[in-house]
Amino acid sequence: MTHPDNISECNDSISEESLPRGFRFSGTACGLKASGKKDMSLLVADQPVVASGVYTQNQIVAAPVLNCRSKTPSASIRAVVANSGNANACTGQQGDQDASEMCTILSEKLDCLPEQILVMSTGVIGVHLNMSKVQEGIQDAFAMLDDSPESFLMAADAICTTDQSRKVAARSIQCSNGTIRIAGMAKGAGMIAPNMATMLSVIFTDAKLSPEQAQSMLKIACDTSFNRISVDGHTSTNDTVLLLASGACDVELDEPLANDFQQELNQLLRQLAKLIVLDGEGAKHIMAIEVVGAVNDDQAFEIAKTVAASPLVKTAITGGDPNWGRIVSAAGYAHAKMDPTNTALTICGETIYRDGTPVKFNAGELSGKMKSNREVSILLQVGLGEGKANYWSSDLTTAYVEFNSEYTT
Repeated sequence: MTHPDNISECNDSISEESLPRGFRFSGTACGLKASGKKDMSLLVADQPVVASGVYTQNQIVAAPVLNCRSKTPSASIRAVVANSGNANACTGQQGDQDASEMCTILSEKLDCLPEQILVMSTGVIGVHLNMSKVQEGIQDAFAMLDDSPESFLMAADAICTTDQSRKVAARSIQCSNGTIRIAGMAKGAGMIAPNMATMLSVIFTDAKLSPEQAQSMLKIACDTSFNRISVDGHTSTNDTVLLLASGACDVELDEPLANDFQQELNQLLRQLAKLIVLDGEGAKHIMAIEVVGAVNDDQAFEIAKTVAASPLVKTAITGGDPNWGRIVSAAGYAHAKMDPTNTALTICGETIYRDGTPVKFNAGELSGKMKSNREVSILLQVGLGEGKANYWSSDLTTAYVEFNSEYTT
């Protein structure tokens, strides 16, 4: 069983041996993006596979999300078609028809039903798709389908929008009678505050899963990964995470092995989630927030999420300012119970606040440490309870403000 801890090792860590069996991939450019970069991705199973999905909880929901929700979980999915450059969100009945047409175009190529095709879109909201370009893109991408690592990476590139780099990861489980492989791709850099119950992710495995298993396992994995990250506190209209299981490795998941698979799935999604935060638009640092000592895990999560969302905390991290007052006060206004006399704060391994009282520390040295580390660790004790939670968030820079103030103009 593999357990890579350094997330930088996960990017582009896709080899022929790490790809799950039973899938083919492609990515191409069809002109939906003015830049000419890849914007059409196909993820195709050789045979019908199990698929599950977890989606945005935003009340304003994109047409592709509605389409996918109606089809998962399932044991008969053949492919995912995904475009970037256009979210197909807030596009009314025409948007629903366009999402369905994307499924129909690919289903005809695969000689299957449109109900066996899932669809994802990401990009600008409120603009109708150019369906002639979409059709041409699907045709071109279909001709390029391959099971190579290069094709996997091309597909990962084609779902990106403002991402500075692709986000991929792979893991495996060695069993007595074979190897189970899990690989995933994701996109996301802005509009990130997933509330799963504009980020996209598709996870592939050759494990044998039932639709019920796949749905349950994916939900658990999302709750400890994509639902614990934030860039700007904005939940997208298009957030979608899919899990496709081909069963091609022919290894049955007994109870111990199912537990191992869940842990590997959790870790893989966590790797992808942290890569999204690291790529936050204009971000310089990732805040790795850990809250301990809360009344329960839910309250610890609420405190961590509140600290992560504070603009004052975010800007302090940007400037390498060990301003403990901003962090502690943010925790204090979260909708969760704290014990001020047993509250402590440690940044980058140095305790600067303990038992409700400031601790002497070298602000200049700690500031230098914060500035020089891409990942700034924040450990916050809020009492003596057993509740704990982790959360990851980007800092807030002027580059983020400048980029998003000019996004559509």
